[in-house]
Amino acid sequence: MSKKDLQSKVHELRELRRFIEELTAEADAITDVIKAQMTTEGVDTLLGDDYKITWREVQSSRFDSKAFKTAMPELYDRFTKPSTTRRFVLA
Repeated sequence: MSKKDLQSKVHELRELRRFIEELTAEADAITDVIKAQMTTEGVDTLLGDDYKITWREVQSSRFDSKAFKTAMPELYDRFTKPSTTRRFVLA
């Protein structure tokens, strides 16, 4: 790939990322309007002709590795292993 082609791809990627950000913001705004309507109506489910929307509390339990490391550092060290990944950053 030539330098000019690479520059073109970087420009295209930046444009697509901006477009994704704009669409995400628009989708979030619409979601907030729907949630506000559900709150106003006091419901956690909305049904339409071709959709069903639910917005409910969900309980979950997560492992607190930071607290575990503080409380039992030897065990934490025994059961953790390093991992390596590659991160792609366009600045």
